[in-house]
Amino acid sequence: MNALLESFLNYISLERGLSINTRKAYAEDLKQFLGELTQKGVSSLNQVSRKQILDHLMAMKARGMSTNSISRHLVSIKVFFRYLQQEGLLDRNVTDTMDSPKLWKILPDTLSEKEVDLLLTAPDMRKPLGIRDRAILEMFYATGMRVSELANLQLLDLHLDDGYIRCIGKGRKERVIPTGEESIRLLTRYLGEVRPLFCENLNVQNVFVTKRESGLSRQRLWQIIKQYTTKAGILKNVTPHTLRHSFASHLLQNGAPLRVIQEILGHADIATTQIYTHVNPERLKSIHQQFHPRA
Repeated sequence: MNALLESFLNYISLERGLSINTRKAYAEDLKQFLGELTQKGVSSLNQVSRKQILDHLMAMKARGMSTNSISRHLVSIKVFFRYLQQEGLLDRNVTDTMDSPKLWKILPDTLSEKEVDLLLTAPDMRKPLGIRDRAILEMFYATGMRVSELANLQLLDLHLDDGYIRCIGKGRKERVIPTGEESIRLLTRYLGEVRPLFCENLNVQNVFVTKRESGLSRQRLWQIIKQYTTKAGILKNVTPHTLRHSFASHLLQNGAPLRVIQEILGHADIATTQIYTHVNPERLKSIHQQFHPRA
């Protein structure tokens, strides 16, 4: 259970880009909850019942904790269990039917198409690092890949002549992701002009590399996005997952079927896709006016 908790904490910080303080709050709440389960002999989260969670919350109430604190604990548990369910690590989510006031869904900011343009054009294309970083940003937005997937992308995964890349996602599941002409053009330029300057070691197969001939880490990719977000003058909290979320949202807004988005993102359950994407209110209004007989 501790390994699952660590995976969740890495996810919310590295892929969701939540603050250190938020990560610390989730960690404290969940360590307390998992500690109580361990004391009761529970060895798997699949064994956890709704009653055990309620007992945990009632014990907090008996200790005099405030309603706000108890609600926060429930939010932490619900978000943790939702993550495990999305990753296929939980047979059933017993927290689905448990209400909590103003449940905070961990959704990142979404960039507008104009903000995406500002971000993508922020790197200085006169410099080798700028060419590399522009290719990285374009690939994030063109494919909706997770930061871990982009970090692990290998040269053999590229099929640029055919317009797609091969991606190894969660659970070592393979999927094919189409990519646009602009991202292919920039990636081709990076591979031809810049990567040979940074990496002569043929044993290094990572697509995106540092000047020290090693693959870029998730942390470094996160830092690159932060760097160009600041340079572009974007005030939102932009992370790799923001670009993934923007990719999906913009596809949805422009009429792409949710099932197609689900396939590209690599979600096993379409309910997960519905969490990551949101329907633009203006598009809803437009559809209502177009199709409702009394609109």
